[in-house]
Amino acid sequence: MTLRAVLFDLDGTLLDTAGDMGAAANHVIASLGLPTLSESVLQCTTSDGSYALLRAGIHAELIEQHGLEQLRRQMLGFYGDNLFHHTRPYDGVPALLDWLNFSGIPWGIVTNKPAALTQPLLAGLPLFARCGVTVSADTLAQKKPHPAPLLFAAEQLAVAPQHCVYVGDHKRDIEAGRAAGMTTVAATWGYISAGEDPAQWQADHQINTASTLHDWLKDTIEAKR
Repeated sequence: MTLRAVLFDLDGTLLDTAGDMGAAANHVIASLGLPTLSESVLQCTTSDGSYALLRAGIHAELIEQHGLEQLRRQMLGFYGDNLFHHTRPYDGVPALLDWLNFSGIPWGIVTNKPAALTQPLLAGLPLFARCGVTVSADTLAQKKPHPAPLLFAAEQLAVAPQHCVYVGDHKRDIEAGRAAGMTTVAATWGYISAGEDPAQWQADHQINTASTLHDWLKDTIEAKR
């Protein structure tokens, strides 16, 4: 299959955001007098999003008392004000994106992060200046694992889905990519949820570093040129 474009998940794939997401969750958790989440819990929970982080640290009775949506608003408000304290691209990601830009290969991001957080995060990092398309959780009526966000991204890049590869660190990423008819890559360097085995996701490929992904894409795409 000829690959002509690359789409990425964001958190746990291009960016390690667990530190800032975790600080936001722990801000809310600590305000309730509860012990904060450990780094190991954050690493295996962040990809499941804000609800999962809050549920990991707050027992059901307190969630019911305070309201999950209210707690989430507090968390995301803190996070939105503190996007860049700990967040970093994974090793190998800057070189990978530089190569895509230099080679004229279109690329974009499809994330389940809300646009109100995605857009300022990307705008604050020069690394993403040449991102061809960004699809957030609320860009469309559907979000991953529905294939619609990936199909929309491919349409915006003017590349047929079957010529796109989608890279993500969560089962829903692979489900969405497969449903969209794209080549799928499980990014096993990311936030693999507790109890998850990427080998069971039925991705076309499993790759354990962004640098290895870079090499694979070069071999796969350049060989077809």
